[in-house]
Amino acid sequence: MSLQNILSGMNISASGLAGERTRMDVVANNIANAHSTSTPEGGPYQRQQVSFAAVMDRYQAGGTTETNSLRGVRVSGIQSDNQPPRMVYQPGHPDANAEGFVAYPDVTVASEMVDLMTASRAYEANLKSLETFRQLAEQALALLRSNR
Repeated sequence: MSLQNILSGMNISASGLAGERTRMDVVANNIANAHSTSTPEGGPYQRQQVSFAAVMDRYQAGGTTETNSLRGVRVSGIQSDNQPPRMVYQPGHPDANAEGFVAYPDVTVASEMVDLMTASRAYEANLKSLETFRQLAEQALALLRSNR
């Protein structure tokens, strides 16, 4: 494995760390707003989801663009979940409609916790991978130094 491959692997792991960190931030925001019935845009909070896209190296070959290799992931966007709100009968609530129902976000704390745990595990895997690449780079440098 060349030093460039090690550094490339480190960049891929780092991009995964950044993406999973964004995902954890979005999940935490969803949990924090699970009971927000009124937003500046009007209506209840809408659950957010993170979308990822692969980052590929591209190069020109014979006038056409070719895909060379994977270079990690990036957050391609954060979208609102378009699920309808949960309607709860609470006639005394300030945001209740004429029938006494309040529109709550379609955020289930249990589902969000599963998403948070999944993101956390993926973050840990990328961190472990980054540590392995660092150790490989250190060993390669030690071999180079000993061969002088």
